Amino acid sequence: MTTQKKQALLFLLLIGIISLLADFTHEGARSIYGPYLGLLGVSAFMVSFTAGLGEFIGQSLRIVTGIIADKTKQYWLMMFIGYAINLLVIPLLYFVQPGFFEVAIILILLERVGKGIRAPAKSALTSFVSPHLGAGKTFALQEMMDQLGAFLGPLFVFLVLSINKGSELNGYQISFGLLGIFSIMTLVVILVARLKYPTPDHFEVSKHATHFRGNKAFIIYLVAISFIALGFIDYPFMAYHIKTYDLMDIAYVPLLYAYAMGIDAISALVFGILFDRIQVKALLISILISLCFSPVFFLNQNLVSVIIGVTLWGIGMGALESILKAVISTSVSKDKRATAYGIFYTVFGLSWFIGSSIVGSLYGISIEAVVIFSVSMEILGVIMLCVYQKAVKNYINNTVSNH
Repeated sequence: MTTQKKQALLFLLLIGIISLLADFTHEGARSIYGPYLGLLGVSAFMVSFTAGLGEFIGQSLRIVTGIIADKTKQYWLMMFIGYAINLLVIPLLYFVQPGFFEVAIILILLERVGKGIRAPAKSALTSFVSPHLGAGKTFALQEMMDQLGAFLGPLFVFLVLSINKGSELNGYQISFGLLGIFSIMTLVVILVARLKYPTPDHFEVSKHATHFRGNKAFIIYLVAISFIALGFIDYPFMAYHIKTYDLMDIAYVPLLYAYAMGIDAISALVFGILFDRIQVKALLISILISLCFSPVFFLNQNLVSVIIGVTLWGIGMGALESILKAVISTSVSKDKRATAYGIFYTVFGLSWFIGSSIVGSLYGISIEAVVIFSVSMEILGVIMLCVYQKAVKNYINNTVSNH
C-alpha cells in the first residue's frame, strides 16, 4: 500500500469516527422522535409532516451550502458549524415539557438544518480520497462507520429507557440529555481531524470528469432519485405506526431501529463494493429488494412482519446512503462536487418531504393506499434508473466520438 493510499485510508477513518459519534447522537434521538412526539400530543399527520419537513429543510439548504463550500473551500469550518447545530439541539429536548410540543418540533427541525449545513462539505471531503480507494468502497466504508453509530445510538437509548421505566416521557428526556455527551465528543474529533488534514482536497488530483450542467444523464438521475425518495417512508412514521397498532412494546422501538441500522451498515458495504464492479445496477438490485418493505410492514399487523419489513427497509437505506453519493463522485469534477451534492440533496429532500406529506395524508384514508403509493414510486424510480444507464452510455459515446 502506497503512502498516499495509507494517508487516504487514515483520513477516511477519521471521517468515519466523526460519522460514528454523530450518528450515535442524532440517530439515537431519531429512533424515539415518533413515540416522543406522540406522548407530547402530536398527531400522525404532524409526525409525518415534521419528519418530511425536516428532511426538506435539511436537504434544500444543501444547494446553498454546497455552492458556499466549493466557492470558499472552507470544508472543515462548514463541517464544524453544521455538526454543532445538528447535535447540540438534541440535549435541549431534555427540557421540553408536555403542552410545548411546538418547541420540540422546532428543535427537531433545527437538527436537520445543521445536517444541511455540513452534508455537502462532508460528502466532498469523503469523495477526495475515492480515487485511491474506489468510489463505492469509500462511501461504503464511511457509511458503515456511520451506521455503526446509528446502531449503537438507539441501543444506548433503549438501555436508558429500560432503566427509566417509571415515566415514558422522563426516560426520553434523560436519553436526549445523555446524548449531549457524544455531541461534544464529535466536535472534538472534527477539530483534531482539521489539524491533521488541513487541505484534504489535495488527495485528489484534478482530472476531467462529467460536469452536471447540460448533462442530460445527470438530470435523468435526479428524476430517478426523486421517485425513490417520494416512495421511501421515514422511520419516525414507521415507529408511529408500531405505537398506533401496539405491534410491540414501545420501549423496544429504538432497539428495532438499532437493528435496522445494523442491516443498513452491512448493506452499505455489500452494495458499495458491488457498485465498483457493476455501477448503477447495484442500486437497481437494492431498490428491487427494498420496495417490498412497505407491503410486508404495513399490511401484516404482527411482530414477524414488522421485523422482516424493517430488514428490507434497512437494506434499501444502506444502499441509498452509499451508492447515491458514489455516483456523484464518479461523474463530477472535485471543484464543483459540493455544488453537485447540494443539488442532489435538495432534489432528494424536496421529494422526501412531498412523499412524507402524501403518506401522512393517505394513512388517514387507508394503509393500503400508503403501500400502493410507496411501491409505485419505487418502481418508477427503477424505470428511470434504467433510462439513466442508457443516457450515460450515450453521453460517453458522444464524448469519445467528439474527441
